[in-house]
Amino acid sequence: MKKISVVLATRNEENNLGRCLEAVKKLADEIIVVDEFSTDKTQGIARSYGAKVFTEPHHENFHITKQKAIERATGEWILQLDADEVVTPELANEIKEVTKMSNEGIRRREIPEILLRHQRVLEKRDGSVGKQTGEVVAFFIPRKNIFLGKPLIHAGVYPDPAIRLIKKGKAHLPARSVHEIMEVDGEVAWLFNAMLHYDSPTLTRYLDRLNRYTDLHAKSLKESKVALGNLGLINYSFLKPARIFCKMYFVHAGFKDGMRGFVWCLFSCLHYPIAYFKYYSKEKL
Repeated sequence: MKKISVVLATRNEENNLGRCLEAVKKLADEIIVVDEFSTDKTQGIARSYGAKVFTEPHHENFHITKQKAIERATGEWILQLDADEVVTPELANEIKEVTKMSNEGIRRREIPEILLRHQRVLEKRDGSVGKQTGEVVAFFIPRKNIFLGKPLIHAGVYPDPAIRLIKKGKAHLPARSVHEIMEVDGEVAWLFNAMLHYDSPTLTRYLDRLNRYTDLHAKSLKESKVALGNLGLINYSFLKPARIFCKMYFVHAGFKDGMRGFVWCLFSCLHYPIAYFKYYSKEKL
């Protein structure tokens, strides 16, 4: 059995994919790319790195395609990446080390408090992660998000944990929400070195993603039957955005990232009124 499979779901990622695959070409025993019929050079770039390329129709929830990529992997360990993520050399070495370690050795690793603190925040929001089985079958990887050319460190953004390294058959994406985390049949540990996440290197890219995510949020508001009226308008237009901005910018020190921190906090809180107005327009206009 192959040791490490790197898997990606892609759609028109010619500007990102080469950088991503270049960073893992010496780490991966196989590369799997499931592509949503890209119209650019994505598939050719993938094949140039020796990837096995499969095609899949476009899904509004991209996690459906990610899960199909995971299912095609044959490695004992699966590293699931997005095309705009880059594994640093330090992280690649750490992945090699932990995939060779015994379960007992993995469990003895001392996890820094900053990582545990963010895991507690995540579990408070989304529920507990994994199961107490005695076997570590997945790892959180911290991410440094590149925003307007540099990593964002404050505003509660770092370490932005994501479960990315999993044992085959022990984790999956339910594909219920774009913001969900993997469901894991076993325990989850941490890798300590961060990957780079080029999700918003430019404001145009950020606004494109904001538009897509607010569309999905508007859909979830409809499914949850959120009230449409003055109370909902006040909550989503003023109260919730103000609370989130103050928390990100002041409590989590977003101001320390300068203008980039202010812009990030501002548009993060504007996500809520935009999603609510989209929901309202589809229901009432």
